[in-house]
Amino acid sequence: MSLLNAAQIMEIIPHRQPFLLLDTIEELEPGKHAKARKCVSYNEPYFAGHFPQEPVMPGVLIVEAMAQAGAVAMLSLPEMKGKTAYFAGIQSAKFKQKVIPGDVLELDVEIVKVKGPIGIGKGTATIAGKLAASAEIMFAIGQEA
Repeated sequence: MSLLNAAQIMEIIPHRQPFLLLDTIEELEPGKHAKARKCVSYNEPYFAGHFPQEPVMPGVLIVEAMAQAGAVAMLSLPEMKGKTAYFAGIQSAKFKQKVIPGDVLELDVEIVKVKGPIGIGKGTATIAGKLAASAEIMFAIGQEA
């Protein structure tokens, strides 16, 4: 049983279809850690062009899914309610295997440093326990809209 479903995730982060890349949050420690799940479907809009004969989830979207999981972790803090987490940087991104329709992407993000509105998270994306991608992501928390 998931901790948060897509509707509950959308109460925390501003992303919407087709750019919401999380289906569920499985574990959550606000401000510290989130584990999320993305069920990759053949109907994803990016598969129409990436690539029609061999659909592969773009690496940048895998990293974005990690960032969204990290945003849920940070923005779940009561003092962060209504704010937005913006991408500020990506380092050490590595892609180890293709992500294709039918895969269940498990995203695990640990917030490792926060100083003022800037923070760093370390994320991994796995499929059936095998590493698909990893990255260090930097974010900036914006003010309420």
